[in-house]
Amino acid sequence: MSKAQITKEHIIQQAAAVFNQQGYAGTSMSDIMRATGLKKGGIYNHFKSKDELAIAAFDFSVGLVQTHYADALRGKHHAIDRLQTVVEAFCSLMANPSTIKGGCPILNTAIDSDDTHPSLRRKARQAMDDWYRLLGKIITLGIEHRQVTSSTDAQAAATVIISTLEGGLMMTQLYGKPDHLLQARQHLLDYIETLKI
Repeated sequence: MSKAQITKEHIIQQAAAVFNQQGYAGTSMSDIMRATGLKKGGIYNHFKSKDELAIAAFDFSVGLVQTHYADALRGKHHAIDRLQTVVEAFCSLMANPSTIKGGCPILNTAIDSDDTHPSLRRKARQAMDDWYRLLGKIITLGIEHRQVTSSTDAQAAATVIISTLEGGLMMTQLYGKPDHLLQARQHLLDYIETLKI
């Protein structure tokens, strides 16, 4: 990897943490300069704009989440086990601020960019679609392999899982207590058991 590529990766990694904690609007170039240790020109040598950097930083954060899920799911074959693993992986990742500072990048970006940043909103929606598809595929294959009850609506179940996790995380962040996400986790683990044949 070239020195320029190493510098670009450094900028993305440091900016990802700042954007995820402070939001797009709440992050200034001074914040990015402070986090990276670079001057504005050094950052703009690699990115045309704050927008371009924010999108690269979001992609980086989402990539960390996706890699975490892929690692956790490796070797898991039963649909119920895979669904419970996704729940556990989400909760363990959100409980470990050293991996992703600021919580779920999809939730944060979806709220932060709601009406103010259409390209980031599109990115958040694409990432959510990927998560939704992952869960839907696990459930659909589970039905086909007689691991999940045939009456299960894959889309509805995926919505319940994602909404419960993200809602539990939002409440945990709002109140500064892990209880809400832990309760959401337990509720989902119990719910997923009811889908088993």
